[in-house]
Amino acid sequence: MATTDVPTPDAEALLRQARALQTNAYAPYSGFRVGAVVVTADGQVFEGVNVENASYRLTTCAEQTALAMMATAGVRSPVVAVAVVGDGPEPCTPCGACRQTVAEFGPDATVHAAGSEPDGPVLTTQIAELLPYGFGAERLAAGQRPAADDGAVPGADDAVGRTDRGGA
Repeated sequence: MATTDVPTPDAEALLRQARALQTNAYAPYSGFRVGAVVVTADGQVFEGVNVENASYRLTTCAEQTALAMMATAGVRSPVVAVAVVGDGPEPCTPCGACRQTVAEFGPDATVHAAGSEPDGPVLTTQIAELLPYGFGAERLAAGQRPAADDGAVPGADDAVGRTDRGGA
């Protein structure tokens, strides 16, 4: 099915689905439960919840979980919509790391953010609005250098302790 044939995902339905997922979140430390739903251009839907760890750095966000499920399934169709719902009345937008990851898989994705209250405010925006100067494949390619033939690191000949300088 062509991308143009895919109907625009219903924001309210996606937010209801993400809100229902919150009960599956593993958040024993923060108590802040998040559910996320990702929709690809070919209409596939992936769900995720946040999974905390006592070592906070190892916590996985709901958006990351949904995107990892998508990648694990081998899906490479662009992400067109992401719905994120977090505890509390105000919209829960993706964190910086999740914004970067959403942009990787869906640079034109629409993001719907809400709180856990069904009648609360909803923020609908584009990922590019949430991450205006994101780091992507084009920027990475612009900065890549060809690998050195000898395996040397550029500028390494100035390294401290080098002994091949004729008597140093």
